[in-house]
Amino acid sequence: MTRIDFHTNIPDKLAYACRLARKAYAAGGKLVLLTEDAAQATQLDAALWSVSDTDFLPHVLAGDALAAQTPILVTDDDGADFPHGDMLVNLSRRTPQRVERFQRVFEIISLDEADAAEGRKRYVAYKKQAFPLTHFVAGQP
Repeated sequence: MTRIDFHTNIPDKLAYACRLARKAYAAGGKLVLLTEDAAQATQLDAALWSVSDTDFLPHVLAGDALAAQTPILVTDDDGADFPHGDMLVNLSRRTPQRVERFQRVFEIISLDEADAAEGRKRYVAYKKQAFPLTHFVAGQP
């Protein structure tokens, strides 16, 4: 069953997503980064190119011809068919469609109260569906 991890109190969702992507890629994982909209997808795409001077994170937008061969996909369309289902990192405020197709889902919730409120709604919805949930609060020991 899909495990869902909530990461809350995140000051910069894009930077956090880049760190998760770097960690997942280093461990051999494949992931989909779901953004709120096309503008955020473009910002994340640019951020992934500049994570560090020494890290290369191979990624493309989900509709790209190389998506099937690329371990990191960036999209704002959660209804698309993805070539892999290891991990989904949700940066959007909506509940992704068909989360059960992924082994693990990361819900990234910022410090913004509106974002946190939507995150709480998703938490309740996932809990009602009996998904295993974990919660990590950034900045707490």
